[in-house]
Amino acid sequence: MRNFLLILLSFLGMSANLQAQTPYYQGKTIRFVVGYPAGSGHDLWARLVASYMPKYLAGNPNIIVQNMPGAGSAVAANYAFSVAKPDGLTTVVTNAGLYFDQLLGRKEVQSDWAKFTWIGSTTRSYPLMYMAAKSPYANMNDVRTAATPPKCGSTGTGNSGYYIPKLLEETIGAKFQIVSGYQGGADVDLAAERGEIQCRAISIPVYFSREPYHTWRKTGFARVLMQMSKKRDPRIADTPTLNELMDQYQTPAASRRLANVIQGTADFGAFPMMAPPNLPAEYVKTLRAAFVKSVNDPELLAEAKKKSMDVELITGDEIEALAKEVMNQPAEIIGRLKKLLGE
Repeated sequence: MRNFLLILLSFLGMSANLQAQTPYYQGKTIRFVVGYPAGSGHDLWARLVASYMPKYLAGNPNIIVQNMPGAGSAVAANYAFSVAKPDGLTTVVTNAGLYFDQLLGRKEVQSDWAKFTWIGSTTRSYPLMYMAAKSPYANMNDVRTAATPPKCGSTGTGNSGYYIPKLLEETIGAKFQIVSGYQGGADVDLAAERGEIQCRAISIPVYFSREPYHTWRKTGFARVLMQMSKKRDPRIADTPTLNELMDQYQTPAASRRLANVIQGTADFGAFPMMAPPNLPAEYVKTLRAAFVKSVNDPELLAEAKKKSMDVELITGDEIEALAKEVMNQPAEIIGRLKKLLGE
């Protein structure tokens, strides 16, 4: 009997030890929830990272991409903040400018940008504005002097398609009609092809990474009127930067300060990935490390190059600090944002 008890205790101890050594992610599934439809730039990045990240997580979990579009990705952000569990099994990808809506107190946003757990991002993402070549607007001066403003499409108020036209009105006097409510960027581009709208503001990396833009550049369907990068991107070297346009039209200092605040969205990158608040530190460390290794994976880099996707790692630590910084704005800036965005 005594020998039997010793064997049983030994077996139980071995079983407990094996359980303790079993990786947390073994047999589990992680969801990458994307706040835009399938085929969008955010979705393409999510699927690329999802195909490499499992091998850098002990236990080799399955990763699936779930699209949850709505309100310019506010629906997905709200889900991450209030519904998803902080268990390391859900991450969310949203629009980098969504925090504007929070600063403005818009009811669609029911989350706190500074309290999310930030995992990482890729590729600082400065916007440009394209204009249908068939339209009568060949440059920004044509937009400034037009009797009928061009129509620009947007998925929501926190999206660059909305706030960039508004910023151009504030800084250089260019007038636009903004058509909001499209479910995703592909819908906006289709509207441009149908002639419903003439323009859209999107990121430079997206414009050079996928269709329909590859075809558009070959056929001359669209022209680029403005870029918000700090210096001209060599791929659109003939296109003026916003800073150059503000110099040309002698933009007042207060409007320039506002432009600097909005230009800060580029530093959140093209693929800002967050997790719910209060994620345990060990999960944060694990997910961030796996994200860094995935983005630096030689095979991912080669695949991204084939797909014309720019890659620049932005760490979770960097984004965490930036998120706290952008949410700490003085009343003057918030007031100007409200005026700019039609509050």
